[in-house]
Amino acid sequence: MRLAITCGYAGMGLDRDTLELVQVAEQLGYAQAWVAEAYGSDAPTVLAWLAAQTSTIGLGAGVMQIPARTPAMTAMTAATLDTLSGGRFHLGLGVSGPQVSEGWHGVRFAAPLARTREYVDIVRMALRREQVRYAGEHFTLPLPDGPGKALRLTIRPQRADLPLYLAAVGPRNLRLAGEVADGWLAIFLSPEHCADQVDAVRAGRVAAGAGEGADPMAGFDVVATVPVVVTDDLEVGRAAVASYTALYVGGMGSRTQNFYNSLVRRMGFADVADEVQALYLEGRARDAAAAVPFELVDATALVGPPERIAQRIGRYAAAGVTTLSVAPFALTTVDRARVLRTVAAALAASADRPAAPSGPETP
Repeated sequence: MRLAITCGYAGMGLDRDTLELVQVAEQLGYAQAWVAEAYGSDAPTVLAWLAAQTSTIGLGAGVMQIPARTPAMTAMTAATLDTLSGGRFHLGLGVSGPQVSEGWHGVRFAAPLARTREYVDIVRMALRREQVRYAGEHFTLPLPDGPGKALRLTIRPQRADLPLYLAAVGPRNLRLAGEVADGWLAIFLSPEHCADQVDAVRAGRVAAGAGEGADPMAGFDVVATVPVVVTDDLEVGRAAVASYTALYVGGMGSRTQNFYNSLVRRMGFADVADEVQALYLEGRARDAAAAVPFELVDATALVGPPERIAQRIGRYAAAGVTTLSVAPFALTTVDRARVLRTVAAALAASADRPAAPSGPETP
């Protein structure tokens, strides 16, 4: 299992902090740095800035939003970033959610799986420098009733097969990731509860003809974003992660359409999902965070002193995670860097230790 760093959004007091932490991660041998976007800073600009000031670490868009760009524009951006970084770019894609897609980008959140499949088809076609001709249900290139012509990408990408990842939460989207992508960007992944998710990805791999006579997951990158809090006080660790958990479980989407809430339910925390969402949608974010139990945080994050993190980090590799992407939860750059070093040391130490069970009773 490799390590990556999950970066914060730029422009929110994390600008130099992001660069310094990515450079620390590179020095520690971290394989990737993943940059997000929502409706603030965009991922490609930050990645280009990081590419200019690093030399070996992989640079991932986690994710570039599908409703934000045409597939051709995404291919152009991916090819440019991969060329400028010397072949270090990882293209992560996601449909975002209905509120951002329709409220910010003005794109209907309809048939997200079918749109994603067609989008990936076109991006890959463009990166192979084929003439882009596509007649799909959601994308038609060139338009049939105008002066447009089928065009070919004018630059030669560093890699025509640069790695493409999908962010996925639900079973059907997980299967699609296995079928059309090179990796899966996972969030709120619990090693004790993710077997069905990995099985869905594996089914997609099998459907795509991967691994005939071998493991269909071979060569497929399972990237799990994991909050990490280094602390001797488990309640302090719970509180540090609880607001983040409550935001996603309670506030990402509507009462009837929240992918993360549904995921937590499938993990066995249905009552927690109901309470956190009800409180959050009532505008009681602090109460929603207080309602997040340690058991849920501990299932989806690494919390505790360095020894406890070393005991529990191996659970992710055993569950099929190939890249652990560390989201360092700490207040200062120095403390965030300490988190990165702690996780690197924990992974090195975990090879000789059995994975510890989940639960607050573990010292």
